[in-house]
Amino acid sequence: MLWSRNNTVLLTAFILLGCQTVTENSIITAQEYIGLEERQDRRELRELLDVDPVRTEWCAAFVNSVLELEAIPNLNDQTKHPPLMARSFLYWGSSVQREEIQRGDVVIFPRGTQGWQGHVGFYVETQVYKGKEVWIILGGNQDNKVRYDRYNPYRSIGIRRYKED
Repeated sequence: MLWSRNNTVLLTAFILLGCQTVTENSIITAQEYIGLEERQDRRELRELLDVDPVRTEWCAAFVNSVLELEAIPNLNDQTKHPPLMARSFLYWGSSVQREEIQRGDVVIFPRGTQGWQGHVGFYVETQVYKGKEVWIILGGNQDNKVRYDRYNPYRSIGIRRYKED
């Protein structure tokens, strides 16, 4: 049997499983989609997201899809908050203080000029970039792709974590 990328992901997940938060596994799942671009990979993203990434802002759809793949309740499982709005994640899971952020937590940022606009992704780690602390966020619709990006932690408007009962 040939060693595949999926085997590497599964081995990594197995090794790390004992020391992770529930949503940290979502980082491993999300990494499988890194590099997918909304136009070039439209069909594959549409299958994953259940929306057309060219016609819909899809960061929240990506987070929902990754959580769903991990069997974690997500915004698609409820009717109270619009599941495709990033700011709806402000009502998902439990609130986390900035200094308690952990790998896999869901982070919400403002975006645009309207109060309802936002962006959402998974926290990966904190780094120093050009002398300033930045958070590395893995998310969808980051420059129209699934990728890692740097964000100012002080611009976040919410950090959320799923806790199993």
